[in-house]
Amino acid sequence: DGRVLDGRGCTAIPGFVDPHTHAVFAGDRRDELHRRLAGASYAEIAAAGGGILGTVRATREAGERQLVDAALPRLAEMLRCGTTTCEVKSGYGLELEAELRMLRAIRHLQTRQPVEIVPTFMGAHEVPAEWRHDPEHYVSRVIDQMIPRVAAEGLATWCDVFCETGVFTPAQSERILRAGAAHGLRPRVHADELGPSGGSVVAARVGARSADHLVHVDPEGIAALAAGRVCATLLPIAAFYLKLGRFAPARALIAAGVPVALATDVNPGGGFSPSMPFAITLARFGIGLTLEEALVAATINAAWSIDH
Repeated sequence: DGRVLDGRGCTAIPGFVDPHTHAVFAGDRRDELHRRLAGASYAEIAAAGGGILGTVRATREAGERQLVDAALPRLAEMLRCGTTTCEVKSGYGLELEAELRMLRAIRHLQTRQPVEIVPTFMGAHEVPAEWRHDPEHYVSRVIDQMIPRVAAEGLATWCDVFCETGVFTPAQSERILRAGAAHGLRPRVHADELGPSGGSVVAARVGARSADHLVHVDPEGIAALAAGRVCATLLPIAAFYLKLGRFAPARALIAAGVPVALATDVNPGGGFSPSMPFAITLARFGIGLTLEEALVAATINAAWSIDH
């Protein structure tokens, strides 16, 4: 009773691995796309109360079941696009119970649908509104409260941080990632997305498996990634929808010997496509990968970047 497919003239490839997503969240920020198309920048939208903090408000109000139900169709669409394994981050709670609720939703999703999920704790996605006056205090809360609880419940494999000007400094990022590693959460970094933030150097210094985005990575950062054997996970879909005006310098990364992976960055504000084939297309036309390099980046390198 098996189904027979005629594969003559076709090419069989593994399922895609999407190693950077924010697929669990509540709320809707598609209006921000219209504002960007009208000329508003990422920073301007965030300053007006949008951006990550807009999703935080909605996610804090959502229960675990709501988060699960909202994520199921996103994961189903990813599967229809060929993704069979993905990483999913927390980071829209930015306080202990909301972060735990997100990670428990991610754990629940592992049993509710067929896409394999690798969980990442990202309490350091942004400084929440209530701690903007004292970011250091929030860093301490991430280190002293969130990381120990996440580790104690076995809710995550990885710990991620948004190392960016106006978010977390290199020093703060390193402290958070080292604290995560001390509790068994392996490090990865949002690095050099909106400017040369030093995130790539941090990634190499803490032994991160992956540094992600890298739109503005500089020669020093590229050299650090190469020396540290850090994977460069590139997200051309995010750069496209955020209208950053440039893509990560993939050719320079590859020339330096840095392994390159691709991901969609599925998220409510700039990762509007769940399609790894679209990421591959942008990698070909936008960042100059060959077809073979793009397929490797979307499969074996992506799998290695999440140690899967």
